[in-house]
Amino acid sequence: MRAGTGTGIVGYAGPMCRSIRTLRHQDDAATTGEVEAAARQYVRKVSGFRVPSSRNLDAFDAAVAEIAAASERLILAMGGDVEPGPDRRPPSRGARSHDHDHAHPHAPASPA
Repeated sequence: MRAGTGTGIVGYAGPMCRSIRTLRHQDDAATTGEVEAAARQYVRKVSGFRVPSSRNLDAFDAAVAEIAAASERLILAMGGDVEPGPDRRPPSRGARSHDHDHAHPHAPASPA
């Protein structure tokens, strides 16, 4: 999505961090379960629905399958690997590590 900056220069919107998790670390193979989970997460984000209605279920599932296939092709083209397996949580990079530096209103307060 492209967004204007108010300076007449058009660029891409800033990074999205809410609820988006890294699929895999660079040295780890992704699993088919992780690729499917990431595709489902993307379709949920784009559609605005966590669970599709019965009327939209086929379109939702087709979008997940197409995005998972494109994601797998991307990973393989970039020299990564995809192996059969379930969705796994990626290894922690430290307790409460984030790829951004802004505060979250739901973050616990520091002990006094």
